[in-house]
Amino acid sequence: MTYNLWAYVPDPVSPQNVLLPSPSPSPSPPPPPPPPPSSTTTITTTTTTSTETSSASTTYSYLEDSYKTGRFLSNEEIEKLNALQDFRYYQQLETGSMCVRLMRLEEMDITVKLLAESFVESMVLPVGYVSLLRYLVKQYLVERRAAMPHAVTLIGFYKAKQEMDTGEEMEDLEELAGTVEVCFDKRGANTSPPTPTSPKNAPYICNMAVKGSLRRRGIGWNLLKASEELISQMGSMQDVYLHCRMIDSAPFNMYTKAGYNIVKTDSLWVLLMLQRRKHLMCKKLAVLKNPSGLDIPGSDMKLSSQLDMLKS
Repeated sequence: MTYNLWAYVPDPVSPQNVLLPSPSPSPSPPPPPPPPPSSTTTITTTTTTSTETSSASTTYSYLEDSYKTGRFLSNEEIEKLNALQDFRYYQQLETGSMCVRLMRLEEMDITVKLLAESFVESMVLPVGYVSLLRYLVKQYLVERRAAMPHAVTLIGFYKAKQEMDTGEEMEDLEELAGTVEVCFDKRGANTSPPTPTSPKNAPYICNMAVKGSLRRRGIGWNLLKASEELISQMGSMQDVYLHCRMIDSAPFNMYTKAGYNIVKTDSLWVLLMLQRRKHLMCKKLAVLKNPSGLDIPGSDMKLSSQLDMLKS
């Protein structure tokens, strides 16, 4: 704040007053200088600002370090990030149990490994490409993580059941089973979306991958259902979109069974750009009544991970 400095300079003494034989009345004292800005007002303003800043800082401090984005967040964004941090999706499977939650910073490397391996497999690329793809995928996940809470990466952990000699069941240590990305609004939308393009202000599900050794156990289905549940909890629009390559019949059947319908399909022109033709599919989400209590089909289907930035 800039303060104005005031100085009072009295008028010069009049010569007539000096030459008069009789003493002149003493000049009136100069008026006092204007008071400086009110200290009370300054203190009040500072206190109000400090209170607001303290409130935002206190709210932000509740976030675990693993979920902080490294950029300035508004109070509304902090509230959403708190909700994302607490999100859990649990489901009992025939062969074990599954939990889906937000990816932590320290879990990025294992998620990158899963996505890179899935991408190489789905695109029938040489195994030697895995190292290069890991680098590219990690750069992508770092950028997407900065978009929280407008977009998130979810990961699913699986615990297998084992029967002991006594007949009792026990669970193994959990292992990473799959991952999926969810965009909630325009600010979380990918800058280079695949075709046919979906509405940027609508929720979008992409980059789903399931560990090869854990397929056909309901992992992919529950990743999809966890994404839908999270979208409903975050208060996003009810219309949710996703892409499916035309050659991927198994994922297409799963999406159809889950209630997704084809909205648009790539034209033949995309083949000239060495790209696979894709369906844009949409589903109108129902009002969420029973979180984490959704039915699952008898088997899981192989899901191909298609990173938007690496599609060909």
